[in-house]
Amino acid sequence: MRKYNLAIVGTGAVGQTILDILAERNFPVNNLKLLATQRSAGKIMTFQGKDYTIEETTAASFDDVDIAFFAGGAASKEFAKEAVKRGAIVIDNSSAFRLDPEVPLVVPEVNPEDVKNHNGIIANPNCSTIQMVVALKPIYDAAKITRVIVSTYQAVSGAGQEAIDELLLQTKQVFNSEDVTPKVFPHQIAFNLIPHIDIFMDNGYTKEEMKMVEETKKILHDSTIKITATTVRVPIIRSHSEAINVETERDLTVSEAKEIFSKAPGIVLYDDPSQKIYPMPLMASNRDEVFVGRVRKDISTERGLSFFVVADQLRKGAATNAIQIAELLLQYNLV
Repeated sequence: MRKYNLAIVGTGAVGQTILDILAERNFPVNNLKLLATQRSAGKIMTFQGKDYTIEETTAASFDDVDIAFFAGGAASKEFAKEAVKRGAIVIDNSSAFRLDPEVPLVVPEVNPEDVKNHNGIIANPNCSTIQMVVALKPIYDAAKITRVIVSTYQAVSGAGQEAIDELLLQTKQVFNSEDVTPKVFPHQIAFNLIPHIDIFMDNGYTKEEMKMVEETKKILHDSTIKITATTVRVPIIRSHSEAINVETERDLTVSEAKEIFSKAPGIVLYDDPSQKIYPMPLMASNRDEVFVGRVRKDISTERGLSFFVVADQLRKGAATNAIQIAELLLQYNLV
């Protein structure tokens, strides 16, 4: 089996998770470069028992690289196109190229064929978008979704290690009756909810909310779907949850919807409220599946369904999805 030269740009939580999943899935790695900012250069990371020294990212870093995973951040705008010029295929986890019409935005369970249309860069969607479209796709195929209303409950790790540290610190401060001074988030996150992720736009939505709207339309190739989102940061460490309501052209019974979910790729139907069985962040953490439950009719409209979706945003919402894209490249002999 051929092995491939890989680069990972960014060695934070997503970069580390990419390393973990490459090993778990036995991806055929030949040479590996770990790239980051000058601040992180020289540090050591371990992959499959071997130590690697993190290098500062430069244009020359991408010579002889087959696939470059960009783990998010400013590096994508600075180096992604240069990596392509030097022969690498870029799988980018930042928002830099997601809505570029020349760049496919891919969730392998939803639109795998789109990778064939790449011009060197393939974008990984926003974490909250990924888990939602995995759940929407089988319903869309069965009954054509016309409208989506989604409210998210997003873990602090979506904002990085500093956000995790802030939640843990504030929790201790509250228990010790100490003053709390937010730094990462605009308000105290411990024992609180913040309906504010990313910046506010002129239309009153946050950028995170508009990502879910526009990315979903692009991934499903349907600009006619009406979508509204409210994204909320919650005081848990890992895994995002979403309450989703859809309206469809064709009416679906709850039994039909559950049958559809149970057969859909990447989904675990976890739904038996009588036994207190429903998706929760703890069960999804360190898993790659999207968990779906609380499936029920929307009693406010004729052709509506409501359901609850949970997934690990560091894995399926970022690293796993990126590696699944790389696996598609191998499957389709595109690299």
